[in-house]
Amino acid sequence: MTTPSLKKNPETDLDSDRAAWLPLTHEPACRCRERSEIDVENGHQVSRRRLLAMPMGAGTLAALGAAATEAAMMPSASAAEPVPQTPEAALAALMAGNQRYVGARLGVCSENLPKALRETETKQAPFAAVLSCADSRVPVELVFDQGVGQVFVARVAGNIAAPEMIASLEYGVAVLGTRVIVVLGHGNCGAVSATMARKAAPGQISSLYAFIRPAADRAGGDVDKAIRINAELQAHLLAQSSPVLAGAIAAKRLAIAPAYYDVRSGKVTLLVA
Repeated sequence: MTTPSLKKNPETDLDSDRAAWLPLTHEPACRCRERSEIDVENGHQVSRRRLLAMPMGAGTLAALGAAATEAAMMPSASAAEPVPQTPEAALAALMAGNQRYVGARLGVCSENLPKALRETETKQAPFAAVLSCADSRVPVELVFDQGVGQVFVARVAGNIAAPEMIASLEYGVAVLGTRVIVVLGHGNCGAVSATMARKAAPGQISSLYAFIRPAADRAGGDVDKAIRINAELQAHLLAQSSPVLAGAIAAKRLAIAPAYYDVRSGKVTLLVA
């Protein structure tokens, strides 16, 4: 297996039009909360166009994190409330859900499971997708406090954008209508650690290394830094290598966001290259 080609330097040339990192809000603990688009400057609702134009620097991300915190504490919303329909609202829902997870206020625990199973028996309409590592310490639906049919999850060791993962995520976007893809790296990732150590491995395990090597080479021996860079590179690869995903980003129907999951605290942090 050859190393995937990246035409640009993902550390310096991430295309903001094709790889949008757009945070925001959802519902709370054991009670669903209101979903909304938040004005991070004044706490008011903000138009989708203005939000898409916001620069995603560290300061903006911090403000958006504060907005997600506020959203996670909002009063209960109607159970009939529609799922997020925009990339920014979808990412907001995930981030607010993670705030509930960190605070041990899971709303999914009160989900009407028989009803959810009936409603998703013959169809699915997940509003978000997550490219996650296969690590058992990263329970994606719980991490984002989402129930049956809400998140389309593609899992592979090292959260790599291998062809099969790209195809799966293309299906999520083109057929199921997902609005955001989160590429979720996590602390103490064994796949990244093994790649950096150049460890011999049985079977097909070492086939993962080619995808992770670019991040390992940029990390200066720092495993945690490599994990974060890897999430960024895989997000960039998704946005640049798939015409399906690139077209959805250009049409403002999709955002792709790299993120880091702390396996000790449970917190998800959005990353900006």
